[in-house]
Amino acid sequence: MQSFKGQSFLKTSDFTADELLTLIDFTGELKEKKNRGIPHPYLKGKNLALLFEKPSTRTRAAFSVAACDLGATAEYFGQGDIHLGVKESTEDTAKILGRMYDGIEFRGYYQQDVETLANHAGVPVWNGLTNEWHPTQMIADFFTLKETWGTFEDKTLTYIGDAQNNVAQDLLVTGAILGINVHIAAPKTLQPDIKIQELAQYHANKSGSKILITEDVQQAVFQTDAIYTDVWFSMGDDQSVYQSRIEQLLPYQVNEKMLTTTMNPDVIVLHCLPAFHDLNTEVGQKIYEQFGITEMEITDQVFRGDHSVVFDQAENRLHSIKSILSVTLGDIF
Repeated sequence: MQSFKGQSFLKTSDFTADELLTLIDFTGELKEKKNRGIPHPYLKGKNLALLFEKPSTRTRAAFSVAACDLGATAEYFGQGDIHLGVKESTEDTAKILGRMYDGIEFRGYYQQDVETLANHAGVPVWNGLTNEWHPTQMIADFFTLKETWGTFEDKTLTYIGDAQNNVAQDLLVTGAILGINVHIAAPKTLQPDIKIQELAQYHANKSGSKILITEDVQQAVFQTDAIYTDVWFSMGDDQSVYQSRIEQLLPYQVNEKMLTTTMNPDVIVLHCLPAFHDLNTEVGQKIYEQFGITEMEITDQVFRGDHSVVFDQAENRLHSIKSILSVTLGDIF
């Protein structure tokens, strides 16, 4: 447990299953303290820098509220405030911020940038998302699963849709480390990178996790305990891919028929958000006008239905980030 102190949190594969379970279980303890109004200022007097090359709702809110609840002060640096590698090298920025702040969060594009910050800051650095990994999301997600299931033993998590993104690949690797069976159903061209598959299989061989990567949705979801999906594309993507991506992924839409196919009445549904489940967004409206579909990766009925734990999952971003900040910067263990 002492090994957490002063460590950065850059990707889950830097940690053992026991260490990840410690973070997951401490997330539950902090959630209970929050719900019962028990103060927990483990980082009183600390100053945190929040660097956001990529904007965010949940990650920014979670880090900001987490810092406040823990007694720390957090300062936000947006896209216009930081220019890593443009006017100043990432190494130089790390050295300066590390002399002024007690910890640094980074949400941006390249894993190399967050690794460079961690190598030169001299203080803990936390990965709020890169193109490759999304480790704070993983602690929230697997806490949500354990909170709902009570155990990871003999459980299966199935990811459906575009499986080349950071969330799908991180779920595969983190699930394998924790010994959870991970199934992925995706078109052949949208399956995880082969190196990610190999890394996941390496951990699965040690943990006993069973991995299945297939184009066959029915095979992937049969008797699964959880279904997880994410957006098919972002508005920053080249619009020329929209038509083909929709055609590829419509058979992978999470809907009531898919839930029935699981043959598990207790299956739960997760989504890291934002989700395009209706027409109440500009993005959803534009897609409807162009392609005539009212829902994308998940139907509104499932998103709002009894199987969904999406908003528990979103809330748990706060408690999981508190757990990570506390153990790496505070004197918890």
